[in-house]
Amino acid sequence: MGNRGMEDLIPLINKLQDAFSSIGQSCNLDLPQIAVVGGQSAGKSSVLENFVGRDFLPRGSGIVTRRPLILQLVNNKAEYAEFLHCKGRKFVDFDEVRQEIEAETDRITGSNKGISPIPINLRVYSPHVLNLTLIDLPGMTKVAVGDQPPDIEHQIRDMILQFITRESCLILAVTPANTDLANSDALKVAKEVDPQGLRTIGVITKLDLMDEGTDARDILENKLLPLRRGYIGVVNRSQKDIDGRKDIRAALAAERKFFLSHPSYRHMAERMGTPHLQKTLNQQLTNHIRDTLPGLRSKLQSQLLSLEKEVEEYKNFRPDDPTRKTKALLQMVQQFGVDFEKRIEGSGDQVDTAELSGGARINRIFHERFPFELVKIVFDEKELRREISHAIKNVHGVRTGLFTPDLAFEAIVKKQIIKLKEPCLKCIDLVIQELINTVRQCTNKLGSYPRLREETERIVTTYVREREGKTKDQVLLLIDIELSYINTNHEDFIGFANLDFRRMDDGTIPGYSNNSAQQRNVVNKKRAIPNQGEILVIRKGWLTLHISIMKGGSKEYWFVLTAESLSWYKDEEEKEKKYMLPLDNLKLRDVEKGFMSTKHIFAIFNTEQRNVYKDLRQIELACDTQEDMDSWKASFLRAGVYPEKDQVESEEAAPADTFSMDPQLERQVETIRNLVDSYISIVNKTIRDLMPKTIMHLMINNAKDFIHSELLAYLYSSGDQNSLMEESVDQAQRRDEMLRMYHAIKEALNIIGDISTTTVSTPAPPPVNDSWIPETSPTPQHRPASSAPPPSRPPAVRGPTPGPPTLNPIPSFVAPPIPSRPGQDPFTAPPQIPSRPARIPPGIPRRPPGAPNRPTIIRPAEPSLLD
Repeated sequence: MGNRGMEDLIPLINKLQDAFSSIGQSCNLDLPQIAVVGGQSAGKSSVLENFVGRDFLPRGSGIVTRRPLILQLVNNKAEYAEFLHCKGRKFVDFDEVRQEIEAETDRITGSNKGISPIPINLRVYSPHVLNLTLIDLPGMTKVAVGDQPPDIEHQIRDMILQFITRESCLILAVTPANTDLANSDALKVAKEVDPQGLRTIGVITKLDLMDEGTDARDILENKLLPLRRGYIGVVNRSQKDIDGRKDIRAALAAERKFFLSHPSYRHMAERMGTPHLQKTLNQQLTNHIRDTLPGLRSKLQSQLLSLEKEVEEYKNFRPDDPTRKTKALLQMVQQFGVDFEKRIEGSGDQVDTAELSGGARINRIFHERFPFELVKIVFDEKELRREISHAIKNVHGVRTGLFTPDLAFEAIVKKQIIKLKEPCLKCIDLVIQELINTVRQCTNKLGSYPRLREETERIVTTYVREREGKTKDQVLLLIDIELSYINTNHEDFIGFANLDFRRMDDGTIPGYSNNSAQQRNVVNKKRAIPNQGEILVIRKGWLTLHISIMKGGSKEYWFVLTAESLSWYKDEEEKEKKYMLPLDNLKLRDVEKGFMSTKHIFAIFNTEQRNVYKDLRQIELACDTQEDMDSWKASFLRAGVYPEKDQVESEEAAPADTFSMDPQLERQVETIRNLVDSYISIVNKTIRDLMPKTIMHLMINNAKDFIHSELLAYLYSSGDQNSLMEESVDQAQRRDEMLRMYHAIKEALNIIGDISTTTVSTPAPPPVNDSWIPETSPTPQHRPASSAPPPSRPPAVRGPTPGPPTLNPIPSFVAPPIPSRPGQDPFTAPPQIPSRPARIPPGIPRRPPGAPNRPTIIRPAEPSLLD
């Protein structure tokens, strides 16, 4: 293996991957690809082989790489190769790998120099490589030969651009030293995709094949045609060395000897050669790894933070600690009490935004469900009037009463108060259910100890059930207290005097007809508006307005319910009002769900059989849940819109004498009816106020005190502590897994920190003036005759014979045309090559910016007449 730098990086990568594997994740470093770009026979495949340290790619003259080779290196204990087109076959001998590449190339492209963009995928497994992708690309050419298409130049160029355009691709722009660097297609195409020069490294090959007396010193020193990352010179094995099976290590030693012995390169021999190219590329990989580390670190730190809260409860529990179970029991009971209180009383931390908690649901029962149940029971109007009529007649007996009897009033009031027992007991049942659900939710955190969870839930639930009986007894006692004395001297009671003052001679409220329902509607409306000078907004929210398809179909609107009207808007901004419906003479009724409908629907209609909206006698409003519908109904009650009672049957079954009341009896019924309405509203107000207080005191607060002060004693007395604190198998496994992952993440963070401190990131070199790289395809140029010395004398980088034009000391001599590529007219006069190289004087000025590209010139050993 010839790449020691890569072997030094492998332990770092393995450490990271081991750390991530221990937490069940993959370490996605996404190391960059390395692609070689250059002309034909520039030595691209040899450069790639030297980087890997293996001899496995076909080489030769002309176009040898005729299909892209995507080489995936995989770090593995065993060393072998696999082709994608030969699935299941492992190549251990790398000579067979080379032969398979040649055979697969010929299979697609033929044997007559044809090319194809279909890549060959080769995967090499070795303990000496990193997980990298290397790409060997066909050399760029100008002229089609053999079976190549006429547009061969553009096809190869497009093929190369497909790979090097990616930002994660390092570009090795390979140029042979015996060609003109100014015409390098590799540098030109690299500049197109990497204008900043951050991904491009210049590689000069075939330094040992330059004509005698010439060198590429100024280029390698990045003085003549500068690149941001400079140039690295390498000496590959010759075809003779390859045919002679010269070992890569021996080739590296020969390369080292060449640079140390060459007078033009010995001063920079440490920065030349295949080892330095490997070191440069490995440093780029190191830079990439270091650039990736912050993202990996932040990912691990976020995971660590999310785990810390869960691990916190496990940190203090050690299996070898004899007091572990006692500590765990105390902590669990304490945490259960805190969680229960937070769910009931509310908390600012860890607010649940998905659903209502126990306390919020109990609040809805107190202030929405319970008032709704109270209102529903007192508005069976005709039955109530019939009962009042019977009571008056029964009090008078055979006599005809002259005055309204107060005994009839008390009898009717007591009967209405007794009806309050059912909704009050129902309210307690609903609260009990919510408390039990809250206890069950709080015991979920005790899931690691199943026996403790069961016992805690059983003890607390039993206590709540015990308090249920006492609470119901107390509520029934409250109702009995209300029944024991009818306080007609209450300040809110209208009384006979107040009622007579408000009545006319005909017994009606001024301004209204003799319709008691209408009168009570007015009273309720006034109760709904605490301040007559302002409109009270009772509720806002989204509802679905159900209308037949012929009239527009169902649609969601933003509804606003006030004490006087129901309005709906297009959206919650309340800018575009669709309709406003006054609440006068409106009532509610339930509507059955339609087939396949999931919404809960109720309707609003006018008691006087008038249209409510457009030509509709009623509008249907739909909610998503039963809770929403109950909440909206309670809000309508506050606005004075009450539910309808099904009274058709009672009207049909009513005796005839019920409705044939004389005027005096009718006035007495109306008087008592209004008095009953007034007194029952006082009782309702009292019950609505006392019920939440009674339930809170006797049930909820007692349950909280019991959990904080007595639950632990009950648990100790319920059985053996060891069996009580026996962990479930799943929980023990989960705890061990949680702690293992927690420590693994901390270890991975430490490894990342070590890598950050043990590796060095090299900053990108400063930008250079690379305007010398042509923007368009170079065209052949003629050097004009001139007796003046040239503005600069770049060092020679010569091609093989026949070489560049001869430099004649006679000023009037005109140089022959300079072709853009090697291979000139064989009849051109051979150049005069001096016998000994000489350094260029330091005082020669640089070529001014914007000067035309000139061909590179050989360096003479002795000063010529041009000097």
